[in-house]
Amino acid sequence: MENLLEELQREYPALKFTKSRSFYWSPKTQEVFYAINRSDTGLWAVLHETAHALLGHTRYSLDLELLQMEVAAWEYAKELAEKYKVAIDEDHVQDCLDSYRDWLYRRSICPSCGNKSIQHDHEPRYQCFNCHTTWNVASSRFCRPYRQHKETKKSPAVQTTDDSFSKVSLII
Repeated sequence: MENLLEELQREYPALKFTKSRSFYWSPKTQEVFYAINRSDTGLWAVLHETAHALLGHTRYSLDLELLQMEVAAWEYAKELAEKYKVAIDEDHVQDCLDSYRDWLYRRSICPSCGNKSIQHDHEPRYQCFNCHTTWNVASSRFCRPYRQHKETKKSPAVQTTDDSFSKVSLII
């Protein structure tokens, strides 16, 4: 891994590579954080986080955008891997992407009727197509998420929303 890190630092001097307990990209500090990992997965993770940096990934507002960024970073990591003569296992890539797909799927489940929906606007809020319940989800992919939802009451002419919130645990 040390050789790859040296090559990346030489090739991309604007980026800083910093030892850490995990692998991630910080757009704020322009740092790629990496854990000491002597296996191939460590090399792949460094390339993946470097790809986020080189693609200019800074933030996302929709959950689906995060998944799209992850796909793009893995695709670019494969290009970097060819350049640095590293072979990335496609099964590993798909396993990583599956974790995001599963996360997105669980967040989209309506706490009232179980229907799958999409995120509403650019906020951590979803609204059910079926029963019109809205619920908020945690903004971080890494914290223990809870879905808070408002019960939606329908009348023939007006739709109102009850102000009482109930927490529904979402297991990830």
